[in-house]
Amino acid sequence: MDSVTNKAEQLREKIAQTEKELQNLRRQLNELESPIQNLDVDQGHSSTSTTKQPGEASSPKWKWPLREEEYSRYGRQLILPTVGIKGQLRLKSTAVLIVGAGGLGCPAAAYLAGAGVGTLGVVDGDIVETSNLHRQIAHSTSRVGMMKVDSLVEYCQGLNPNVTYVPHREHLTPQNAEGIVSKYDLVLDCTDHPTSRYLISDICVLLQKPLVSASALRTDGQLIVLNNPAAAQGAANGGPCYRCVFPKPPPADSVVSCGEGGVLGPVVGVMGVLQALEAIKLIAGGIGKAAGSDPKEPVAPSLLLFSATSTTPFRSLRMRSRRPNCFACSAGSTLTLKELGSGSLDYVQFCGVTTPVNVLKPEERISATEYKDILAGKSHKGLLFDVREKEHFDIASIPGAVNVPFSILQRHGRPTVGYLTPEHLSDTIPAEAPIYVVCRVGNDSQIVTRRLKEMGLDGNGERDIRDIKGGMLAWKHEVDRTLPFT
Repeated sequence: MDSVTNKAEQLREKIAQTEKELQNLRRQLNELESPIQNLDVDQGHSSTSTTKQPGEASSPKWKWPLREEEYSRYGRQLILPTVGIKGQLRLKSTAVLIVGAGGLGCPAAAYLAGAGVGTLGVVDGDIVETSNLHRQIAHSTSRVGMMKVDSLVEYCQGLNPNVTYVPHREHLTPQNAEGIVSKYDLVLDCTDHPTSRYLISDICVLLQKPLVSASALRTDGQLIVLNNPAAAQGAANGGPCYRCVFPKPPPADSVVSCGEGGVLGPVVGVMGVLQALEAIKLIAGGIGKAAGSDPKEPVAPSLLLFSATSTTPFRSLRMRSRRPNCFACSAGSTLTLKELGSGSLDYVQFCGVTTPVNVLKPEERISATEYKDILAGKSHKGLLFDVREKEHFDIASIPGAVNVPFSILQRHGRPTVGYLTPEHLSDTIPAEAPIYVVCRVGNDSQIVTRRLKEMGLDGNGERDIRDIKGGMLAWKHEVDRTLPFT
């Protein structure tokens, strides 16, 4: 069985390597063909023209601004009054940067590539995982393990080889942000964390780049066009930045990732498509404006909210202009490219994101293996609280566990629901019977364990209350490898 597994792994590696080589060859071919095609157009000839043969009629000069193939490819949007030939030429001359090649970045990149932007850059340092595929539709099962930027570029090249694609195989950081973002005209924030959003907004303010930002979680999403028009710090006519709308980050313990809270694939897709739409509107000009209005006049800023479960899924909230005391874009701002590049701005600290929770002493915790032995004991009379959300608990749980979601404990301020009332505990299990707490990866369980002790449920040390280190992830690795982990 091991030999079969090893051989399968070797085949996967060979496939991945071959795909990378194929992608490299396609890129080289595209680089070779582009100058030839551009030269033909610049000289007034069709890219398909050939040397005149004796007796052959002269080929007519190509006098149109787009290549013949482009008129066919973009014909359906060229005939729109809000796009037209001028809008298409603006698209072709624009460089767009997508930060994040995930659920938002995939549809956004696909529609921008299809629309014919001149250059499309993608920034991401992650690889494709199986858990991405239900929502990150540009990736595929065959490309699991490949860099996301390479997978997305390969997908978009198949859609439109006329676009110049630039992969940035790294995460955006304060140190590399200027070097990357400065090469583009417009930025799309397709990331999923506050630290990234503040960084992207700050560099766009400093480099005066319009920014289209979106987010999605569970069945909800939001979209906002920032720094439009892009103006210098302190300019009254500049559009608001991310810090104008959210001057303070959300509490660190309220930030929920897709891994914890889940997300419905089409919700992310809707928001990514809307990002592409807003980007095309900004580039082509005139789309979404009232008849007779100045095409250069920006649309009033607004925050678009989307709820897949609402009877009215879209709501738009009017926003104010720049905040006069904004840290990033106000006249009094001290934010500079030098300060940003130096790394003196700690976005992780600003957003309150810290290292994994570590509030319990080693003796207040047990390993998954140790709890397995306790569970197997004949004299076991303890109680196990699983503080994951009900949806996680319903997928898989440890035998005998009782589900008390952490969100309910946060909402009530103290554990006073279900089995966590002192009165119920005394009626359910003996006073000396231990209590164990488990969560997804061992963070929330520590907080709950500490709260239970603060409530006095340990009976001044008579009752043992401990959490399982590493949570359900550790249980999967140490005890039951068949356990579905999400």
